[in-house]
Amino acid sequence: MDLNQYRMNWNYPTSMRVGVGRISELAEACRQLGMRAPLLCTDPGLAALPMIDAALRQCRDAGLNAGLFSAIKGNPTGANVMDGVAAFKAGGHDGVIAFGGGSALDAGKAIALMVGQDRPLWDFEDVGDNASRVNVAGMAPVVAVPTTAGTGSEVGRASVITDDAAHIKRIIFHARMLPVLVILDPELTVGLPAKITAATGMDALSHSLEAFCSPLFHPMAEGIALEGMRLVQQYLPRAVSQGTDVEARLQMLVASSMGATAFQRGLGAMHALAHPLGALYDAHHGLLNAVLMPYVLVANRGAIEPQMEKMARYLALPGSGFEAVLDWVLALRSEVGIAHSLGEIGIDDARIEQVGRMAEVDPSAGTNPIAFSAAQYSALFEKALRGNL
Repeated sequence: MDLNQYRMNWNYPTSMRVGVGRISELAEACRQLGMRAPLLCTDPGLAALPMIDAALRQCRDAGLNAGLFSAIKGNPTGANVMDGVAAFKAGGHDGVIAFGGGSALDAGKAIALMVGQDRPLWDFEDVGDNASRVNVAGMAPVVAVPTTAGTGSEVGRASVITDDAAHIKRIIFHARMLPVLVILDPELTVGLPAKITAATGMDALSHSLEAFCSPLFHPMAEGIALEGMRLVQQYLPRAVSQGTDVEARLQMLVASSMGATAFQRGLGAMHALAHPLGALYDAHHGLLNAVLMPYVLVANRGAIEPQMEKMARYLALPGSGFEAVLDWVLALRSEVGIAHSLGEIGIDDARIEQVGRMAEVDPSAGTNPIAFSAAQYSALFEKALRGNL
């Protein structure tokens, strides 16, 4: 197989360098963006791996005064972001390399935003016209290097950050938070364990699926979502079962970026529930979406039948309509090893009503095909908790 056919430079939705070995262009990319002292932001697990040493060495060999910040939790917090800002300023840095999974990418983008602000982080939550408060001139440029194929944060204009004091996830948004340049190199994802490959891949699917079901008018996003789901269908099982399959790894990176591009059309109840559950239980975001997926589909069925018919045809599923899609989702989850219920991944029933209230006001709830009440979200959560599809 000639993997060079997948070596491309894309300019949508931002500048993207795609292909095997493209990480070798990291230092040059930083220099092209005017960086002389980038801060590489990653998580503690990745910081200990050779790929981070190699990236830092490449930058330093090119004359860049590259630093490292890795104090980032799996669900990054406001404190993580501000610690990163302190490291950025102390090291005299002038740009950010956000390198890793969704947590590192989200934290890195938020750090790049906050280095030039004199307001608190939560003043930039995606509410009303808060984005107008941003001092754009103070923002630092970001190069994003994803090492998982799930969140798509590398092509997003927002970061999901946990407010520990309020036990809630908040979305920090500004259009200029979109990384200036992205490197999609599948070799960086080859070592990802099968369980994480599955959970992050299902996260990518959740983004495309919820965007596809959104009631908002955005045909471009709808088309991207459909193809993103087809890529997951074709390549996620391969990436999980054959971790060294570089083509499958690359196609899942693309599917991840496509999902995050599509969800400018909106998300829905999967994310409305996953956000509070992640904040309250510190659970893996992609895994939460994967478990919740069929329960939310069933709850939304009355409003999404036409979309499911279209999706079943595009994916060439056996059968037709909603039942075909649901059967495929359940089979895919089983094939890649996703638990059937939230109870199986350590979620308990102590906060059923609280989760319902939080889900109802989560920004993702606004584009769910049905406007569920807090009580309906609580009931949906309980079904997913008990495994009562």
